[in-house]
Amino acid sequence: MYDRLFPLTDIFRATSMITERTPGMNFIPSTEKEQAEMLKYLGKELHGDLFSSLPAEIRRDRPLDIPVGKAEPELLGYFAELGEKNKKYKTVLRGYGAYNHFIPSVVKNLASRNEFVTAYTPYQPEISQGVLRVIFEYQSLICRLIGMDVSNASVYDGASAAAEAVGMCREKGKNKVVISSTVKKHNLEVIKTYCYAYDLDVVMISENGGVTDTAELGKVISGAACVYIESPNANGLLEDCGKIGEIARSNGVKFIMGAYPVSLGILKTPGEYGADIAVGEAQCLGLPLSFGGAYLGFLACKKDMMRKIPGRVVGETADSRGNRAFVLTMQAREQHIRREKASSSICSNQALCALTAAIYLSAVGKSGLRGIALQCMSKARYLADKLCGTGKFKLKYGGLFFNEFVTVSDIYSSGEVEGSLCEHGILSGYNLSAREILWCVTEANTKDELDLTCKILSEGGAKII
Repeated sequence: MYDRLFPLTDIFRATSMITERTPGMNFIPSTEKEQAEMLKYLGKELHGDLFSSLPAEIRRDRPLDIPVGKAEPELLGYFAELGEKNKKYKTVLRGYGAYNHFIPSVVKNLASRNEFVTAYTPYQPEISQGVLRVIFEYQSLICRLIGMDVSNASVYDGASAAAEAVGMCREKGKNKVVISSTVKKHNLEVIKTYCYAYDLDVVMISENGGVTDTAELGKVISGAACVYIESPNANGLLEDCGKIGEIARSNGVKFIMGAYPVSLGILKTPGEYGADIAVGEAQCLGLPLSFGGAYLGFLACKKDMMRKIPGRVVGETADSRGNRAFVLTMQAREQHIRREKASSSICSNQALCALTAAIYLSAVGKSGLRGIALQCMSKARYLADKLCGTGKFKLKYGGLFFNEFVTVSDIYSSGEVEGSLCEHGILSGYNLSAREILWCVTEANTKDELDLTCKILSEGGAKII
C-alpha cells in the first residue's frame, strides 16, 4: 500500500525534477545535463580538464582507495569500533580558549526545540518574531554582562570577533594596529589574516612578567587605529586594563578588550574599563566543547560605533497595531542589502548558538554566574597551591589570575605530566613548552579530582620519569 502511494523512486524523480527546473537550487547536486552545460561553457570536454593547470606529479591518475560500501548495520558497527578508540577523560584541566563548564540540562532541552533548530535567517520579521525576540534577548544579556551599549548576534568564534573588531577601527591615515603579545595564539593568527586583507600593519607589544608591557605600549601607540588586549590573557593573568584604557584614550586610539564572559561574574566589565569594543569566546555560556565547534563569538561596542558593527542586530519596534515587535535593524551594512557596502559577511545561522547562550545566562542568573566565577577562581587557587606544595612545581608568574595559571617544573617534563595523568583519566593542562603547563579549573572540577591530580604527581614520580 505504501509503495503504491508514494514509492521511493517517485521521491528521487521529484528531486531530479526540482533540480532540472530550478538550476540555482541550493543543496541539491547538479544533474549530468547541468554538468555537461557547464563544461561546454568553459570549453572543456571532461571534468579532469578543469584541473589541467595542476602539475602532473601532484595529480592522481587512479581512483581513490576507498573501501567497498557497507550495509547500514555494518557501517554503524564500524564507526562504533572507531569510537571506542577515543580517549575519554573523567577530569579536564585544560582551557586556553575552550572551557569545560557544567551545562544545565534545561539549556540543551530548550535549544533543541524544532522551532529553533530548523529556523533560518529571519529576514522576514512577520514570520520570524520568535527567533528575532530570542536574538534581541541575547543582545540585551550580552550588553548587561559586558557593560556595552550594542551587541550583534553574533560572529563565528572569539578569534573572528577580535579580528572583526579590529576591522571596525579602520580610519583613513591610521594603518597601524597594536596588539599585546599576551593574547592567545589562535586569536592573533586570525587578526593577522584580517589585517593583511585590510592593509593594516600589526605592531606587537612585549610582555613583562606575563602581562602587557604598558611602558612599551605608551611608546608605540601614537597614530594607531586601535589596541587589542585580553584579560585574562594567554598566561591566565589579569591585565591592568584601566591603565591600558587610559593610554589608549590619551592617544585617541580605540581600545578593544577581549574578555572571558564567566569571569565577569566577579570582575569589572570592559565597559567599566572604558573599552570601545568588547569581544570574546562565548563557548563557556552553555556550549559544549564539541571537538572545537561550533562556537560563538560575542562582539559588543559603545553607541558611537554601532554603525560599524558587523553581523545581525535586532531592534525593538511597534507594528501597525502598536504591539511590541522585533526587526533586523541597520541592515544597510549587512550582506544581503547593499552588499558592496557590507562591512563583513556573516551568514551562518549563528542564532542557534546565541540562543543557547541566552538560555544559559537566563538559567544561571546573575547570582548563579557570580557563584560559578567564584568557584572557578577559588578552585584554581586551590590547585595552584596544592601543585606548588608538592615541591615539584612552581608558579611562573606572580600576578593575579582567574582560573588559569602557568607552572614550571624542573623535575617533570610537560609530556611526562600529561602521560601520567592520562593513565588515570585526567586531561592535564595545556603544554606551553617542555617544562611549562597552563592549568585550567572550572566549577565542573571537584575538590576530589584536584586532590587526586596532585597525589598522582606527588607520589608517582618514579612512574612518570
